[in-house]
Order: sequence, then C-alpha cells, then structure tokens
Amino acid sequence: MSDNWVVQNLENALETWNEKLSEIWTLITTTPQNFKGGNIWKVIVDINGAVQAIGLALLVLFFVIGMVKTCGSFTDAKKPEHALKLFVRFALAKGVITYGMELMLALFNIVQGTISTIMNAAGFGTPEQTTLPAEMITTIEDCGFFESIPLWAVTLIGGLFITVLSFILIMTVYGRFFKLYMYTALAPIPLSTFAGEPTQNVGKSFIKSYCAVLLEGAVIVLACIIFPYLLHRRQWLILTQQQLRRCGHISGIGI
Repeated sequence: MSDNWVVQNLENALETWNEKLSEIWTLITTTPQNFKGGNIWKVIVDINGAVQAIGLALLVLFFVIGMVKTCGSFTDAKKPEHALKLFVRFALAKGVITYGMELMLALFNIVQGTISTIMNAAGFGTPEQTTLPAEMITTIEDCGFFESIPLWAVTLIGGLFITVLSFILIMTVYGRFFKLYMYTALAPIPLSTFAGEPTQNVGKSFIKSYCAVLLEGAVIVLACIIFPYLLHRRQWLILTQQQLRRCGHISGIGI
C-alpha cells in the first residue's frame, strides 16, 4: 500500500467495496433454502403450511363472492358453461394455494437463471477486484503537500461515496432475502383471491410484486458489474486529472 494519504484514502474505500462485493456475490447466488444454513427457510415452510389452512378457508369465501358477483341467479350457475368455468377456477385456485411454494421457487429459479446468464455474458463468474490505476497513484504521489490538500478533500468525498454505496448494496441484498421470506410465508392468503373474479387482481398484484423483488437481484448484479468499469476506465481518472490541473500539474494521462 502506498504511503500517500490520498492514495490510502481511496485504497481503503476500495478495499471495503471489494469485501462487500464478494459478500454480495455470494448472497446473490444463494438460494433461500441455503441462506444462513437453511434454518430460516425451515421456519418459513412451517409458517406457510400453517397459513395454507387460512388460505383454503378464504378460497371458499372468495369463490362464493365471485360466484354471486358473476352469476345473476342460481339458475345461471347451473348452466354447463358457467358450472365448468367455476369448477376450473376453483380447481386452479386450489392448486395455486397447495403448490404455491413450488410456484414461487420456480419463479425464483427462473430469475436466478437470468442472473447467471448476465454474469456469464459479462464474463464475471466471480466478482472483479477493483483497484486504483497505477497512473493515478503515480500522479497523486507527485503532488506536493499543499497541492494535495484539495485533492485529499475530493478523494475523501469519493471514498465516502464508495463506502456508503457498498453498505447500501449489502443492505439491499439482505432486505431482498427478508422480503422473499415474507412473501413465501404469507403466499397462501393473497393467492386465495384467484378463486373469485372480482378479487383476482389482488393475487395478480402479489405475483407482480414478488417478481419485482426477485429482479432486484439482477439490478444489483448489473450495478456491481458496471461500477468497476466506470472506476477504471473513466470517472476517477477524469476527476483526478481535473484536480491536478487545478494544482498546476498537467500530467497528460491518457483516458
């Protein structure tokens, strides 16, 4: 590590980023069943099984409500086409509640496959370690004491930004797992709304929200892939050059 205090500032920030990035990479490829040894998942499965009884009771209630709303009279309900439609809706809603866990895990596996595709397409089987360009270190070390003071202020802000960003990302990953567990545990209740045509929008909104939580993983992976390129290829180098020109050092570093 360099003895220059400005370089140390940036290297410490990047070290924190690399540590959190490795942790994010491990968590983002971990399934809910294996997260924290699988102990949380066992509790969620038990809760889901208990809530299924409530979901089945609501299934009957929403089915009756839907039948009353969609059929003008009991005579209409006895018509073969209406009876078949009601039977199919009830059977599908019952299947969604009974196999809701499998459905949600299937959606999770689809999104995980998407995340793996993004990683492989970008050539990132493992997280890339972000380091300072050698040209930047050399240029910073060439600055005098008084000239490095404004540069230190700029790098302090940049280092703080990197540290805060890394903690935000790691909290987002943990928050994603928390939301996945909550959705899975309580799934039978919103899924039971598929039994009635007037209430089915609740179930649709639940599935959409769950998919949005799953896709947070893809967004995080993209952010982790893009950031090192921004750091290495342009942003920090431009920032340093601008500050060094203010200090009177035109280094001619190529971008």
